[in-house]
Amino acid sequence: MKISHELLGEIVAHALEDPANEVCGVVAVSEAGTPEATRVLRATNVHASPMKFEIDPRELLELYSSIEDQGDALGAIYHSHVRSPPYPSQTDVNFAANWPGVEWIIVGLSAGAEPLVRSYLIEGGAIREVTIVGESRG
Repeated sequence: MKISHELLGEIVAHALEDPANEVCGVVAVSEAGTPEATRVLRATNVHASPMKFEIDPRELLELYSSIEDQGDALGAIYHSHVRSPPYPSQTDVNFAANWPGVEWIIVGLSAGAEPLVRSYLIEGGAIREVTIVGESRG
């Protein structure tokens, strides 16, 4: 997925607003050609937890409908890891089974370090890191 530094910055800023708990949201992409991020939509982590995130199914449906109403597609689900590196947990892998083809953007917030962003495709339990075009890799 291609994402601007500005939209990627929105995701990181969201994660930094609550560094004690995982935050989450979705990224809309244009459907023509190479997927390009068009919007970042924040969601509420119903658990308000440092260990896991979940978007209420009703909120997720509203976000999904909003994306489709604009003629876009769901390109990524994002969340933060407040105590671990930005690599999918087993919980993330299990949740991704319901969203084939959707990227998983994770913001790692290790204590005292700059936020680190990585993106993955998780299909059939297999995790593959993918480049976020336009991202500055740290």
